[in-house]
Amino acid sequence: MSNIPFQTVDWSAVAKTEHTGETGTSFWQTLQYPGLRIRVVEYTAGYLADHWCQKGHIVHCLDGEFESELQTGEIFSLVAGMTYIVSDNLSSHRSISKNGVKLLIIDGDFLKNEG
Repeated sequence: MSNIPFQTVDWSAVAKTEHTGETGTSFWQTLQYPGLRIRVVEYTAGYLADHWCQKGHIVHCLDGEFESELQTGEIFSLVAGMTYIVSDNLSSHRSISKNGVKLLIIDGDFLKNEG
């Protein structure tokens, strides 16, 4: 990972990309640095991810609520102000949003599972 100089981010100026889920849609606004990705992600109502993810994330719920379902069957509900954290390859998880949600998601090399 490289050094990042002080900067501010006006998220309203960051372009959105559209990603279709199994149901619903997600919209990503992404900042990419070497070894680090920072995104504001919005899931529409009725969103269900189209895959089980094994990547590590720090996911902070900015607005609304969603569920993170683990492939083991466990379900964790998060509302605005809550965060989940997981390293790479430590769970298979996917997101579900009944009414829509806005998230801040940070991932990158610092979450690699070394053991």
